Amino acid sequence: VREPEFQGQTKDKLATPEAAKIVETTLRDHFEHYLTSAPADADKLLGWVIDRAEERVKRRQEKEVSRKSAVRKLRLPGKLADCSQNSSEGAELFIVEGDSAGGSAKQGRNRKNQAILPLRGKILNVANATQAKMQQSQQIADLVLALGCGMGASYDEARLRYEKIIIMTDADVDGAHIAALLVTFFHEQMPELIRQGHLYIAVPPLYRLAQGAKTFYARDDEHREELLKTEFRANAKVDISRFKGLGEMLPAQLKETTMLPGKRTLLQVHIPDEESKATEKAVKDLMGNKPELRFKFIQENAAFAGEDLLDI
Repeated sequence: VREPEFQGQTKDKLATPEAAKIVETTLRDHFEHYLTSAPADADKLLGWVIDRAEERVKRRQEKEVSRKSAVRKLRLPGKLADCSQNSSEGAELFIVEGDSAGGSAKQGRNRKNQAILPLRGKILNVANATQAKMQQSQQIADLVLALGCGMGASYDEARLRYEKIIIMTDADVDGAHIAALLVTFFHEQMPELIRQGHLYIAVPPLYRLAQGAKTFYARDDEHREELLKTEFRANAKVDISRFKGLGEMLPAQLKETTMLPGKRTLLQVHIPDEESKATEKAVKDLMGNKPELRFKFIQENAAFAGEDLLDI
């Protein structure tokens, strides 16, 4: 065969069209004669061919079923990094702000039982939003889809996909606002989720304190000062760094301080029955559409700076 063509990198199969024609012409007549003269062998060969064909059809059908199942699974939000376990018992969903923090959380999580859902920006304030606005919110749609339990009158506790829902935001004013908006959403649209004890708020560290091989993390200024007095030598320098956000933390740091059971600090959102009415009023006043009520709350509860702290 002149200028032969071979198939693939291993060159283990001749792919020249002319060669195929030569082989077919040479073998076809002899093979047909053999099958005619040996009907028993022909029946065995035919049975083998039919079995292989049925296997191919079966595999194709199984692939199609598998693909359809995968499509159904992909109805979960695209940004959700789900956990591998199938049961909700012990499963945790971390709701984080932004893709940066989401990336660190995804690397630091326990893939078996910890899922990560990054949210871009601030979620809709449902306390003063119409039903139409809520239906148009992609963030709310993603969150409800990830939880799997529906919301409002359609809420079904049995369909909740996680045992713990953990709000994990930056330790700053914006992070606190995002956490407040999320708690408001759950309070207004999934109150039973709170009553059953599923909602938590993670407490990430604000400071990292290091002295030689010794490292501690502080939740706030008061905790930082306490650690400086109790855990470090007074005559040696302590390196103090302040985290600007969760996205600035290394995955290992985020895991150790905020995600690892036994080392992390979680605040469970719990509303006693006797405080339910007062809580409803507080949510309405602070998150509702009447700014004068928020202004009144600030006037009554703000800690104003004295003249000695002002540079006048």
